[in-house]
Formats: sequence, C-alpha cells, structure tokens
Amino acid sequence: MDGTAKGASDTSPEADEVMFQLWRRATPSQKLRKIFGIGKMINDLVRGELRGRYPSATPREIELRLASRNLDRETMMRAFNWDPALHGM
Repeated sequence: MDGTAKGASDTSPEADEVMFQLWRRATPSQKLRKIFGIGKMINDLVRGELRGRYPSATPREIELRLASRNLDRETMMRAFNWDPALHGM
C-alpha cells in the first residue's frame, strides 16, 4: 500500500517503478540534496505567496512571516521580537 487512494495517482505503475529504482540507486547525499531542494522550492513558493499578500513588506518581513509558519509564537517573539498574533503570518 503506497498511501494513495486507488486510482488517485496520475502516474503509471511503470513510471512509479522507474522512480523507485532511481531512488534505490541514489546515494544518501544525492537523496539529501533532493530533499533540501524540495524544501527550498516550497519556501520559495511560500515567499512568492507572501509577497503577493503583503506587497509592501520588506525582505526581512517576508522572512519573518515565513519563519512564523514553522516556529511557535513564543520562539518568534524571543528570537526575532516578532509577534505573529500582532503582525500576522
């Protein structure tokens, strides 16, 4: 069981098998680079969404809003003097 609903994937079983073979052959450092790349892509997409939502925000404010999505309020206030409840996420 792969965790997806039967018929929900648009990827053929053959394509899935090729992907699984590539992952099995990849070195740990190759896998880690890929995962970090995915994380960077997600953060870049969120930054774009935040810039659209807050067009006058400074680059620092965008980074703080991004961080506030992953850190609890107390940490944001202690580390960055930024209150997500006051400024928004």
